[in-house]
Amino acid sequence: MRMSSALSVVVLASAGIGHAVLTGLDSDLTRVDAFKDMKNRPRAGHGMNVLLVGTDGRDRISEQERRAYRLGGAPCHCTDTMMIVHISADRDRASVVSLPRDSYAVTPAHTDRTTGERHKGHPLKLNAAYAEGGPQLTVRTVEAMTKVKIDHYLEVDFTSFMKTVDVLGGVQICTVQPLKDRYTGLDLPAGTHTLKGGQALQYVRSRHLDGASDLSRMQRQQRFMAATIDRATSSGILLNPMKFRDVTKAVLGSVRADRGFGTDELLALGRAMRDFSPSSSEFTTVPVQAEGYAVKGVGSTLKWDDAAAGQLFAALREDQPLAAHRPAPRTGVVRVPVDPRQIRVQVANGTRTAGLGKRVDKALRATGFRTTGAPVNAPAPDVERTVVAYDPRWDNSAKSLAAALPGSELRAVPGQGGTLKVIAGADFEEVREVRPEQPPRQTGAVVRGDEVVCGKRT
Repeated sequence: MRMSSALSVVVLASAGIGHAVLTGLDSDLTRVDAFKDMKNRPRAGHGMNVLLVGTDGRDRISEQERRAYRLGGAPCHCTDTMMIVHISADRDRASVVSLPRDSYAVTPAHTDRTTGERHKGHPLKLNAAYAEGGPQLTVRTVEAMTKVKIDHYLEVDFTSFMKTVDVLGGVQICTVQPLKDRYTGLDLPAGTHTLKGGQALQYVRSRHLDGASDLSRMQRQQRFMAATIDRATSSGILLNPMKFRDVTKAVLGSVRADRGFGTDELLALGRAMRDFSPSSSEFTTVPVQAEGYAVKGVGSTLKWDDAAAGQLFAALREDQPLAAHRPAPRTGVVRVPVDPRQIRVQVANGTRTAGLGKRVDKALRATGFRTTGAPVNAPAPDVERTVVAYDPRWDNSAKSLAAALPGSELRAVPGQGGTLKVIAGADFEEVREVRPEQPPRQTGAVVRGDEVVCGKRT
């Protein structure tokens, strides 16, 4: 969940400032031998695969921060979040795959790092591999599950995440609906917000905002990661050597990395990615076949869809995009709380203009609304302002529909039912394109970075 911190360092290196600014930072990196004595590994593909791991370490968190951001309790010494970041061989694309922490996994044979006891392979939740065997067992388990060879390992904790967001000057997040989670203390009204370190940590940790729990949280983490890339590449940080140094120092001074990942590798990769931007990134989650998959001695897990996951990881090995190329969303697209494809609409012509009902019906259908395709005439032909009539139980759907009809009036009609009604008035000019605020919730769906950041792209 703090993966955006580590990836942002790679992006920031694209300034090509070089060793003059980064001198000495290599020594700040804490090293971990994540690949010691590893054998029978997957065959290397093209491009670079980085396993980014977020732990629940909070040793350096102050008591004030613990209280403010609800970070109490003992850490489990396991991985809160895990992602594979694939950097294409031509350095034009980053593909980010979230691995759910409760994924059903089977470890290779290993030695428990706490007890020294030798274990045969056995089932567990993926995030528990770190507690049993540290980075080595984590890498080995991921490679066994994905058949993707991991080239580098980066580990980030709560402190490094907050420091990085703060030194960036905050990261912009937008939400159509209020976000409130009593467990993390997150309380964001609808709108656009620049989140600093602690509040950003609450945003990416929250799991109790809706019924999708961890899967929904991973999508918010991906949105935050895209927003961090946008911040790093559009704010002038790359052109400011001192700011670049401060950001890099904040991250490198508080992460753990494999022995082969140093300043030289960072700079070489960064220079190659000079033109990187949110549109260069794509995000997805491993396709899940079954939630609540019960395993004796382990509990409730998430079981991957083996066929779909196999196709996903084959694309990483072959250095292929995860989704077919799609044009960037057009300027003016509005994000709404409910997908238009879930909203049924009956259109009525409230004017004497012949064919207006058909025109409105066709335009709404073109942007995704489920219109009846059979517009009618309103009882009175003198409606000046377009009306969206709705049952109060479908208020979020009504807001989404009204967003597509600039200047329209919302009118609650108790008992109307699930079909919303549009009475086209004399003020009608156009239907504005709208898209759901969140990417599709099903696992395996792929979104591009510029499709989920705020501002000019949405």
